[in-house]
Amino acid sequence: MGSTGVRLHRWDEIALEKVTEMLSRKIVTGDREMLVQVYLKRGCLVPMHTHESEQMTYVLQGSLKFLVGGEEITVREGEVLHIASGIQHQSEALEDTFELDLFSPIRHDWLETVD
Repeated sequence: MGSTGVRLHRWDEIALEKVTEMLSRKIVTGDREMLVQVYLKRGCLVPMHTHESEQMTYVLQGSLKFLVGGEEITVREGEVLHIASGIQHQSEALEDTFELDLFSPIRHDWLETVD
């Protein structure tokens, strides 16, 4: 944070992190929340997992199929999925997808690249 508690972030100045051949991301963090641009290629599977963070996934382009608590939910362009803390979930990109994830609290496993 700047000395005033305000900081401007520019996505085009943030390095793209290649997590796998199918998934890349850019991360911005505050003290208690994290905003992530995520790029998934069609067929990318994010395996079943859980975390303490609440998650909101906003699909900007493409679509994702989630499995959350045994329920299948497809999230399309312009839709937001909220996943409460501690809920097991997985996702699959049904097409090339660009989305924003908001996490609170921040995902330290992502910052330490051990996810």
